[in-house]
Amino acid sequence: MPEYDDDLRLALELADAADAATMQRFRALDLKVETKPDMTPVSEADKAAEEIVRAGIEAARPADAILGEEYGLKGSGPRRWVVDPIDGTKNYVRGVPVWATLISLMAEDADGVFRPVVGVVSAPALGRRWWAAQGGGAYAGGALGGTPVPLGVSKVGTLGDASFAYSSLGGWEEQGRLAGFLDLTRQCWRTRGYGDFWPYMMVAEGSLDLCAEPELNLWDMAAIAVVVQEAGGRFTDLDGAEGVHGGNAAASNGLLHEEMLGYLRPRA
Repeated sequence: MPEYDDDLRLALELADAADAATMQRFRALDLKVETKPDMTPVSEADKAAEEIVRAGIEAARPADAILGEEYGLKGSGPRRWVVDPIDGTKNYVRGVPVWATLISLMAEDADGVFRPVVGVVSAPALGRRWWAAQGGGAYAGGALGGTPVPLGVSKVGTLGDASFAYSSLGGWEEQGRLAGFLDLTRQCWRTRGYGDFWPYMMVAEGSLDLCAEPELNLWDMAAIAVVVQEAGGRFTDLDGAEGVHGGNAAASNGLLHEEMLGYLRPRA
């Protein structure tokens, strides 16, 4: 199994630099915000953070490819860094502290599929950071250091005792999954709409048991997937395919995963 310790250290250093840039402009009264063609917002901080991370990767790993939300794909080869400079831009521009920089390294396997092997999720406004490397476990700590805490998913084994999180109600109906989604919420002990990266990190920590979203991009999922998996959980798309290429996501402690997917299958 390849060792990715050096790549993880690099990702953590890049997260430090990105955090400094994003926090400097968080809640700035003169923050510049534009609307992208897909009608989602992008701030000057999104662009600055991605530029910082890209520059660091290009300097330290010049042979690696980079895919970022704001500037697309550059390079090719069996190793690809994936960057979401601010996951939760809508929160960021409104002054809500639930946002994070996501940095992942993906490696091409023998079947030609890119799979995440390193993930860093850094949420400086929350004072929290989560990270993992394949085969090395998952950890959390303060946004700029501190003693790492090993992560582990919960042992909850029945929906009636489970806490389920989702981003919003949008997207479920368009995919024919809304009825099952609502049935799932009725079966669970507790439901909350935390959104973005945060519920996945809480699954990895064991404070949530299930979460799912119907519409996601690769850069939304790569870093969070490896953290969930290294914490002992499962990360699939809504149809049960392992990995981050399905355009949506379901994460769990593993014990409840198939039952959750059963509810979330499309209905006529």
